[in-house]
Amino acid sequence: MTPSDARRPRPALGLAVVLLVTGSIGWIGSAALLIERIRSLQNPGTALSCDISPFVSCGALFDRWQASLFGFPNPLLGVAGFVAPIAVAAGLLTGARFGSWYWRLFTLGVFSAWVFVTWLYTQSVYVIGVLCPYCMVVWAATIPMWWYLLAWGLKHGTIFGDRTRRVGRQIFPFAWVAVLANYAVIVLTILVQFPSVLSL
Repeated sequence: MTPSDARRPRPALGLAVVLLVTGSIGWIGSAALLIERIRSLQNPGTALSCDISPFVSCGALFDRWQASLFGFPNPLLGVAGFVAPIAVAAGLLTGARFGSWYWRLFTLGVFSAWVFVTWLYTQSVYVIGVLCPYCMVVWAATIPMWWYLLAWGLKHGTIFGDRTRRVGRQIFPFAWVAVLANYAVIVLTILVQFPSVLSL
């Protein structure tokens, strides 16, 4: 190892693992949902693997405007978008270093994904009244990705600069609390809105 290698910062292994795992899970969920969407178009009467009950189904959502918010099926966003955290994770694991502008842009992208899945959750639970299993997989992946990235970015000053490092170091060990709280809100509201889920 050369002196320059010794001075090179070690990859952010924790962040890399979180991005790799959540990005992969999110991509798989999005791809599975896209496949089911294609199957439903090819054979409108076919039974889909995600159609479990009248309240737990993805087929019941395909004709809703919320399922194609930007004029094309939402899963396409996931299939394309979840490649980014996987690529960033691969870069971190190989020792890549990204500029501040890149971290800010990436963090904004992940935040947008979290806002989008939060909106989809509210639409599913409070407006449509149907839960999509593969959609919930995507929610479950996006939530820890966002909260961990936010805490990590505050700790390392990649979002708002060095002025957040002190606060970031204090809250970073408790990023899991935000994740659990986010999960808890979703689970509790689902149980309230869909009491029949308990009998499945």
